[in-house]
Amino acid sequence: KTPDSLYLQIDMCKDCIEWCNKEKRTFLRQRVECRLAGLYEQDQKYFSALEMLDRLLLEVKKLDDKLLLVDIHMLETRTHHSVKNLPKSKAALTAAKTNANAIHCPPMMQAEIDLWSGIIAAREKDYRTSFSYFYEAFEAYNSSDSFEKAKTALKYQLLSKIMQTRPQECGPIMNSKSGLKYASPEIDAMAAIANALTDRNLKKFELVRETFKKQIDDDPVVAHHLTDLNETLLEQNILRILEPFSRVEISHVADLMELNVVRTQAKLSEMILDGKLSSTLDQGIGVLIVFDQEEVSSTYDNSLKTIKNTSEVLDTLYGMAKQIA
Repeated sequence: KTPDSLYLQIDMCKDCIEWCNKEKRTFLRQRVECRLAGLYEQDQKYFSALEMLDRLLLEVKKLDDKLLLVDIHMLETRTHHSVKNLPKSKAALTAAKTNANAIHCPPMMQAEIDLWSGIIAAREKDYRTSFSYFYEAFEAYNSSDSFEKAKTALKYQLLSKIMQTRPQECGPIMNSKSGLKYASPEIDAMAAIANALTDRNLKKFELVRETFKKQIDDDPVVAHHLTDLNETLLEQNILRILEPFSRVEISHVADLMELNVVRTQAKLSEMILDGKLSSTLDQGIGVLIVFDQEEVSSTYDNSLKTIKNTSEVLDTLYGMAKQIA
């Protein structure tokens, strides 16, 4: 591949499309347009990519070219995911799977479908399912010597284990026969995060994120999930630290967590507003007042269930009486 040739490829595709239109090469034009949409997606011109894919999809559906339809739907999946439109991304992936099942799908295309199935499952927090998909994608890429794609699938396998809070299982995956040859800074980053999570050490976790900032931030999938994990770890640490207190200085909480006061105060405010922490902040004297958890009576819920069940019984009796009459 020629480095930094993205715009050259875009111009070449446009020239090819113009020639195809003149020569009436419809099938070739459709494939080149699909390639151009992929280049737009790489160039972050998502609106242009989606506009071209929508028009192309209408044409190709009439011809019933299943293989090209799978390519188009996978491009849609990636583009919608990039603009954070998860429902449309999932719908496009489902359409790609439907068309792939109707034909003999090439192994590399099936591996891409598995990879994106894992990414979408992970976004829905179904990390067990996502691990299975990433494993299938890794096996396919590894057997075909697609080094970079196999490394990505392996990295996402480790991410799934980390998000399942099972970091101890990352070691055997990395040290397996197929995993060792993909040693790289990206895999080292996941290993360091797994170690920090094993120690339940927020400071260590944030230090790892800073050390491997490029490897983490360059991959939007990893960055998204680790941001969620960081916030979860922070909340768990705060709740654990506050357990013995009914009244505590915010600066003392910040010292115990080894964080600055501003961030600690902002996080405490957020947790109080989200209902995750039953407390109030007295910012005048810099104190957090922690309330005892009130035991909510179950009488109200039980009454509602009784009324609902009685209503269902009456509806059933009414239906039976109507049949007899």
